[in-house]
Amino acid sequence: MKYSIILGNLGNTCDRFLSSGYKDQPSKETMIQQASEIQGVTGVELVGTWDITPQNADEIGALLQKYGLVTASVLPDHFSQKRWGRGAFTSLDPAIRAQALEETIIAAELARKLGCGLVNLWPGQDGYDYPLQADFVQARTWIVDAIRTAAKAFPDIKFTLEYKPKEPRTHSYMARAADTLLLAQEVGLPNVGVTIDTGHSLVAGENMAEAAALLTKSGNKLFHMHFNDNYRFWDDDMIVGSVHFVEFVELLYWLKKLNYSGWYSMDQYPYREDAQGALRGSVEFLQGIDAMLTPKGMEEIRGVIAEGDAVKSAAWIRSKMFPLR
Repeated sequence: MKYSIILGNLGNTCDRFLSSGYKDQPSKETMIQQASEIQGVTGVELVGTWDITPQNADEIGALLQKYGLVTASVLPDHFSQKRWGRGAFTSLDPAIRAQALEETIIAAELARKLGCGLVNLWPGQDGYDYPLQADFVQARTWIVDAIRTAAKAFPDIKFTLEYKPKEPRTHSYMARAADTLLLAQEVGLPNVGVTIDTGHSLVAGENMAEAAALLTKSGNKLFHMHFNDNYRFWDDDMIVGSVHFVEFVELLYWLKKLNYSGWYSMDQYPYREDAQGALRGSVEFLQGIDAMLTPKGMEEIRGVIAEGDAVKSAAWIRSKMFPLR
């Protein structure tokens, strides 16, 4: 299991109520060093314009090398700038759409420069807020065309589409695993797939493990994983396993069974918590589940699934939670 962290999770995280953030902003080197100090973490994800630009790429690359980390993915910033407020790939302004594609191309160039084979696309502003506001057919065409253009230009880079049902728009065009899979299939290129963010999947009302199985069995389109937790109402980006323990056991079982070989990347917003501690706790939680998934543990889960007996499956979970009873 390859663990990584979105670098900004270790920095100052702000929300709409406290736009200045809840902490002081550490330096890039401090955040990279903190990531390297979490046992098991070997990679970081970098957001374009936030963490990595053509101007500082050599500096960031040197810092990663200094602390023994690699770049897990580069994420173009299609969400945090005013120009994207009415959409990036789906803006009604063709100049903005062109800029969104340009940012995607820059992200791919930076990924290639850093020896990274993955660009994670979360076009958070591509959606709509009100009825009779969106041309669904035209918007989808623009998204497909832009992604196809970038993916054709960089056949050595995987482009992975991260879905989310809402926020910052009330409705996102890439909202669930199934409709994002259809979009990836419409692009029609082998280097275009899907990212499951566990929090986004929970808010979408999905079973995370079922979504992973769907994407894997439909042309091996599960390219990337982001991990966090929430109460299913909002993308709270909490410590992994703090709410949905059993579902994460099921998810990791299926990821192992499906031979998922991508990154297990932490994507959280520890607003008030010690960021390094929160991220370390998330990694340790996943490592704990992985330790349960020995050949014997995998066979036990296969057995309870085969029987389809909820009483027995619940008893198996209890036996792991309360082993001395």
